[in-house]
Amino acid sequence: MKGNKIYGINPVSEAIESGKTIDKMMVQKGLKGDSAQVLLKKARDLNIPTQYVPVQKLNRLMSGNHQGVIAFLSPIDFYSIENVLPSIYEQGKNPLFLILDRVSDVRNFGAIARTAQCCGVDAIIIPEKGAAAINEDAVKTSAGALFKIPVCRERNLAKTIEFLQLSGIQVIASSEKSEKNIYQTDLGKPLALLMGNEGEGIAPELIKKSDEVVHLPILSDMDSLNVSVACGALLYECIRQRNFT
Repeated sequence: MKGNKIYGINPVSEAIESGKTIDKMMVQKGLKGDSAQVLLKKARDLNIPTQYVPVQKLNRLMSGNHQGVIAFLSPIDFYSIENVLPSIYEQGKNPLFLILDRVSDVRNFGAIARTAQCCGVDAIIIPEKGAAAINEDAVKTSAGALFKIPVCRERNLAKTIEFLQLSGIQVIASSEKSEKNIYQTDLGKPLALLMGNEGEGIAPELIKKSDEVVHLPILSDMDSLNVSVACGALLYECIRQRNFT
């Protein structure tokens, strides 16, 4: 083990068996051998994101005998929204979730988590692939919020949205292309706010599945806000509608 990395087939397998939370695995392309295949099956069964890379990339990351496998430990535990949502309802709370579609900047993610914790968000939902690495920088930027707020890592955000909707949650997407602004919609209901990638925004498939699409008014020639700033503005409008009207 070196820092947050574990390398070698047996050490990585033992880490998984002992319940360590693995953020992702890098595996040499074309890796063969029975023990390697057993490890890869464990990773698939536990939905551990796995990236297949040339051996040269592994060599640059780790000078030791990595045996074609490097695992990155996560500083936090991940949850499933299917387990989190019932407990929110059982507590008698009005659910508020934040879905981040491929928000990839670590500091943006950390800042969003900090704001979400301040605003009483019940969980942050991210995809398995394309999301920011939840590492020491993310935790530091979040001011420790990532140790307090559940992060649900889901394989398919489209199916997650469908599950939320079937469970009574309205999904509201934020897009500057919408004609309706945030101040024209009801944020007091059970809600999941959907925010998009810094460059590409929200995937069209997820926009189509959303119950509403809204934008934040911009009173200048700027065309958009940083995703962390936009999250803050949207969440505080949620607070205003839910607590101060």
